[in-house]
Amino acid sequence: MGAIMRMKSGTYLITGSAGMIGGLVTKHLINLPEYKEGKIRILAPVRNEEKARRKYGEEDSRYLQFLNMDLCDAESVLAIQDVVDYVIHCACVTQSTEMISNPVETADGIVLGTRNILELAKQKQVKSMVYVSSMEVYGQVSDIGRPRTEEELGEVSLALPRSCYPLGKRMAEHYCHSFWQEHGVPVKTARLAQTFGTGVRPEDNRVYMQFARAAKEGRDIVLKTKGRSYGNYCATEDVVRAVFLLLEKGENGETYNVVNEENTMRIREMAELVADKVTGGRIKVRIEIEDASKTGYAPDTELRLSGEKLRRLGWRPEKGMLEMYEDILEILSSNR
Repeated sequence: MGAIMRMKSGTYLITGSAGMIGGLVTKHLINLPEYKEGKIRILAPVRNEEKARRKYGEEDSRYLQFLNMDLCDAESVLAIQDVVDYVIHCACVTQSTEMISNPVETADGIVLGTRNILELAKQKQVKSMVYVSSMEVYGQVSDIGRPRTEEELGEVSLALPRSCYPLGKRMAEHYCHSFWQEHGVPVKTARLAQTFGTGVRPEDNRVYMQFARAAKEGRDIVLKTKGRSYGNYCATEDVVRAVFLLLEKGENGETYNVVNEENTMRIREMAELVADKVTGGRIKVRIEIEDASKTGYAPDTELRLSGEKLRRLGWRPEKGMLEMYEDILEILSSNR
């Protein structure tokens, strides 16, 4: 992750610490001298404490306190007794199949979970909070000839199989702004582009991982759509740096796109990059269309994100697409 970012001492509450982004955020804090000296403590609400403990191990868990709870349960969240100085709220469903199978639970987890964490932040009078959102809040957009800024949202249909996710994220972002406006909760929103690289789980089945597996196994990449959608991407390590920068320097009540604009490309372009550059042309790209209602793929979008607002705070992404694929191919190779 390059130079280690030093963080202020205090107690950090991190949701989603068993997931990818929350896990990387947590591990960054664990690797700091301040954590090893006991100057940084971490509270980690989780649904499965046993699973979380296996992820971190006894040594790393020294100043990491797991809190077994459902974030949708306001009583449990607001019963947290510890002092909380900083909050990073990452917890969320990320699998499309789960969104389609459980849209009510997905929406509740995003909206109610975020509201409860904001109530806790208000109660504890935290010094800073970051909510981790998604570029999917933009919905369906057309090409406007330039990357979109944070205010330029499109439409989200109520009837699509996985609309629970982008609509839930929109409402959660609105809650963040409202809690700042009405209660002074110092929250910033990190609106993430699609994120992969270091820390991705080997069993992840999102499109970038499907391409990486095809490259590793030497088989053609088969697209289930025409691959026309633009993808906006950012390396996991760059995202973690952005989250901590926002925690320290972000403007309260504001939303920031987290994207490496140099990595923005259509799905088919990314597939061809993997086939041509990652494998040196050993595999090809084929298209075999399937029904999107069964696959859970989002509809085609012309979305291209602007990262200018975050860059004005001094953030610069460090990893390009080829380096990101090198990272996940290393993960797949070490998981044999």
